[in-house]
Amino acid sequence: MTVSAPLLIDGLRVLAPSYQGILCDVWGVLHNGVAAFEEAHHALRTFREETGGKVVLITNAPRPAPQVAEMLTSLGVPGEAYDGIVTSGDVTRESLVAQGSKKLLHIGPNRDQPLYWNLEATFTSDDDESAEAISCTGLVDDETETPDDYRDRLQKLADRKVPMICANPDIVVERGDRLIWCAGALARLYEDLGGEVTILGKPHAPIYRAALKMLETLSGNAVAKEDVLAIGDGLPTDIRGAVSQDIDVLFITAGIHASDFGPSDAPEEPLIRRRLVEEGLRARAALPRLWW
Repeated sequence: MTVSAPLLIDGLRVLAPSYQGILCDVWGVLHNGVAAFEEAHHALRTFREETGGKVVLITNAPRPAPQVAEMLTSLGVPGEAYDGIVTSGDVTRESLVAQGSKKLLHIGPNRDQPLYWNLEATFTSDDDESAEAISCTGLVDDETETPDDYRDRLQKLADRKVPMICANPDIVVERGDRLIWCAGALARLYEDLGGEVTILGKPHAPIYRAALKMLETLSGNAVAKEDVLAIGDGLPTDIRGAVSQDIDVLFITAGIHASDFGPSDAPEEPLIRRRLVEEGLRARAALPRLWW
């Protein structure tokens, strides 16, 4: 890390010349679940065009990269904004393949079914008694449910010592102007109830290894971590993950922590600094939203 505290800057253009590659979060940075942020995808596209650097999107979405690309297109994020995508779903699939043909209990919405396509394991969504492991991608209905609705069910599974694989470590994400519960909230509850949880997405190392490997493949050469910039809005996932990997980070403050730093479009730097110190984190720079 080159700077130990955040500095509110004019735009990504201030940092761009210092980096060969970007690892950029998706939800909360490029879109809010309803619409794309035009200035954000313009910034990434401009970085690619003006520096020749590569952009890998790194997301805790519990779905394979092709499905995430389709979603981005539908929201208005053009393919010219990035070179590749690595998802928590991708690294979760690798883990599930390694586990073989266990009977897995899926907790999550039907839209996450692509995660399990062509896997050998047997999946169920309602046979808790015979499940040998849990694959959690989220709440079944994240519009109406809360983690507490799952407490009794998860307690019984924890008592049986059924291990959980969490495919999306996010606790909450933006959807329009609301915050929606994610799989990470269920994983946190499961641990509190005594359950065993494996988490593979941000802030954990497996997804960063995959993203850095993709960045090097796209670049056609080795890329040192000091030449990579991570961009994200989540302190416990994006920022902590980048710091743990010794990767510089641009903190987007108007995402899930928008209410913590004063006006969302004019965050107060002392509040950002204080929060990062409290969390034991650091950032190269900060912006309310990603722009060039």
